[in-house]
Amino acid sequence: MKRIVVLVSGNGSNLQAILDACQQGRINGSVAAVFSNHADAFALQRAQQAGVPSHALAADDFADREAFDRQLMQQIDSYAPDLVVLAGYMRILSAEFVGHFAGRMLNIHPSLLPKYPGLDTHRRAIENGDSEHGTSVHFVTEQLDGGPVILQAKVPVFADDSEADVAARVQHQEHAIYPLAIGWFMDGRLEMRDNAAWLDGQPLPAAGYAVD
Repeated sequence: MKRIVVLVSGNGSNLQAILDACQQGRINGSVAAVFSNHADAFALQRAQQAGVPSHALAADDFADREAFDRQLMQQIDSYAPDLVVLAGYMRILSAEFVGHFAGRMLNIHPSLLPKYPGLDTHRRAIENGDSEHGTSVHFVTEQLDGGPVILQAKVPVFADDSEADVAARVQHQEHAIYPLAIGWFMDGRLEMRDNAAWLDGQPLPAAGYAVD
């Protein structure tokens, strides 16, 4: 069975969606381990409850980002993953780390990329008066939130929405599309080729897979 390693920093709701999808057979694989840069991340409790090995590394224990990432890389490699999944992992990755897992590392970002890379995406969408917002699954490259998009989901933004309203709407979609994209990868349908996402042997458009 193919193996997934998940990196988390916080609550881990996307991790839970992935664990559930594996258990239900919607992802042809299993979560081999979960790593966090915060020992108190609730996501680690989710992993433990699912019987998945969980580990925390503290940045203060390392001289710099590169040293932290090298140790993390070695620990991830000990689980021989087919895929590394970032699920709310709030650290910038070193070039060495990204290069090591190139083509087999996915991220989910709460915006319709290339719009709003980085933080505070819901606030930015509201402040700019956007009528729609969303989330994107993409391959990870050295460019922050700039790797090839695989799949997006859109949500409406209403005039009286708070950030929490928008965040809840977006998160609901994340829990649907992230396991789907991971499932494609585990089934051998999805790959990164020539800095583009390919599904079933065909390059996907810039905004990723579209039903219509």
